[in-house]
Amino acid sequence: MNATMRRVALAASVVSMTVALAACGSAKEADSDKKDEKKKTGPLTIGLLLPEDQTARYENFDRPYITKKVKALCADCKILYVNAKSDTSVQQQQVDSMITKKVDALILDSVDSKSIASSVKKADEAGIPVVAYDRLAEGPVSAYTSFDNETVGKVQGQALLEALGDKAKSGKIVMLNGWEADPNAALFKKGAMSVLKGKVNVGKSYDIDRWLADKANEAMTGAISSLGKKNIIGVYSANDSMAGGAITALKSGGFNPLPPVTGQDAELEGVRRVVTGEQYMSVYKSYLDEAAAAAEMAIALGRGEKVNESNTVDSPTTKDIPATLITPISLTKKNIKDTVVKDGNYTVAQICTAKYKAACDEAGLK
Repeated sequence: MNATMRRVALAASVVSMTVALAACGSAKEADSDKKDEKKKTGPLTIGLLLPEDQTARYENFDRPYITKKVKALCADCKILYVNAKSDTSVQQQQVDSMITKKVDALILDSVDSKSIASSVKKADEAGIPVVAYDRLAEGPVSAYTSFDNETVGKVQGQALLEALGDKAKSGKIVMLNGWEADPNAALFKKGAMSVLKGKVNVGKSYDIDRWLADKANEAMTGAISSLGKKNIIGVYSANDSMAGGAITALKSGGFNPLPPVTGQDAELEGVRRVVTGEQYMSVYKSYLDEAAAAAEMAIALGRGEKVNESNTVDSPTTKDIPATLITPISLTKKNIKDTVVKDGNYTVAQICTAKYKAACDEAGLK
């Protein structure tokens, strides 16, 4: 190649590199512009999707607490609320509707963590971040808040062992676990069994469809028939509504006194049963803290900001999800005043109606 040709080739190469670098810079600037476009400073619309209305907590605590916290953080922000009423297909349609309405973020408590994954993916593809609330939905969720659910099970298992004392191996316990479609149910069971294994004899174990009290009642009735009244010394119930169903079955089966029964959620009726001694314990979980975490995450993500959490969790589909995990508390007669009353969930007057006055007086609830 002669000198003239070399100069032409070099010039062409320089021009080509300059164009390429300019294009690269333009692409980076475009990406940066897109990121900046995602950042919002004005009012947001947050979609709130809760799974059912049979458990008292969702309408009584979660919904109002989340709404209140969102408004406290962003007075002009709007909440769009829907409840799936335990129907997976309805919740999928609700997510689709939220996407159509172009909400800025979703707070999602899934009915079924697996079946909702495709809906979560749709939201993600539409640029809508999803905060998995209370249950870890599958799919590309952006953040998660719940309780330390294995610890919930451990708290329940330890309480049952304490109630049984030296009679723990003298008979059999019945386990009424949560709905298998709820990933929390497996964590509760795992935590409980980590405490109970080898220390009690499990006579029957059931996974209760949709956490329904009547299904728990049916299972408990079947366990009594199968195991015999004399052989049942305790009941592990994963939540309060199922505990209520189990206690009804135990009463119908002629149990007097009742064996110790666990619970969870500190529902009003559950707290009253704890006061009377019909239910040995419940698990108090600060929905106020959980709701606050969800609201903070949704607003940050809706504004295009990162969620900086020290904890991360993995779902079957997504790794290293930023998470806020809240510690549960065993609720017994001794600490009702220092938990649900102190935190404003219930007043003493709400718990201690005329029917429960004598039990409340005995428990020091005045």
